Amino acid sequence: MSRRETFERERARLNAIVLREANLPIKRFFALDSDVYADGALPRRTKELLGLVASLVLRCDDCISYHLIQAKEAGVTKAEVVEALAVGLVVGGSIVIPHLRRACEWVEELWGGA
Repeated sequence: MSRRETFERERARLNAIVLREANLPIKRFFALDSDVYADGALPRRTKELLGLVASLVLRCDDCISYHLIQAKEAGVTKAEVVEALAVGLVVGGSIVIPHLRRACEWVEELWGGA
């Protein structure tokens, strides 16, 4: 099983647990989180890049992984992702470098190396 498959399977498993126990506010938040990334005034691909930058700055590896996968599925190019990661690094500073390293590993896996 690939790293991506492992990540997606574990995310789905844990989300199912959360939603089994969820009250209305949790269910509403999960629905909002899904809905906000749909095409609108901004296309989904742009929103995924915004989510990626925010996730990098907030140092959430699960979120970074998720947004990289979603960005790939939305047709974002490797060059666009790398530029977005540069924005996140500038905004977040050197403390995001460990997360940037792991993000770049995902980039190589999803888009290919060099």
